[in-house]
Amino acid sequence: MADYVTPENYERMKEKLEELKARRGKISKTIGEAREHGDLRENSAYHAAKDEQGLNEARIRDLEAQIASATVVAAKDMPKTDAVTLGSKVKIKALDTGKESEYHIVPEIEADVLEDKISTDSPLGAALFGAKVGETVEFEAPRGVVKYKVLGIS
Repeated sequence: MADYVTPENYERMKEKLEELKARRGKISKTIGEAREHGDLRENSAYHAAKDEQGLNEARIRDLEAQIASATVVAAKDMPKTDAVTLGSKVKIKALDTGKESEYHIVPEIEADVLEDKISTDSPLGAALFGAKVGETVEFEAPRGVVKYKVLGIS
């Protein structure tokens, strides 16, 4: 299944991939230097560098897969609807506390709770997806069932 991403995020993904590929040389050099220190069985610098190499290669593979499955879609090209969809900004109110929040519904790859961007794969994003203004949605959170009222969609 394709992941929808904005053109900006697609470019960031490609830039990050190039950064990770560029680190390969530095990591390889670190491994070579650590090898020169002798016995590899008890060489913590060597093992740390090998671990870093493994993590870097895993990130490269993951990012290559994400780029390969990405479908670039500008927010303006998303179909207009009166329900919450990908790209919607949703204003909600927690029914237990009365606290109001606003979130941008984005693909998983762009989610960043610190920027109030939640994915449709998150519990709240999944509950909101397809909801309309005035509706109440609920989902299971660690603290129990949480209910929100949709105040606005833009």
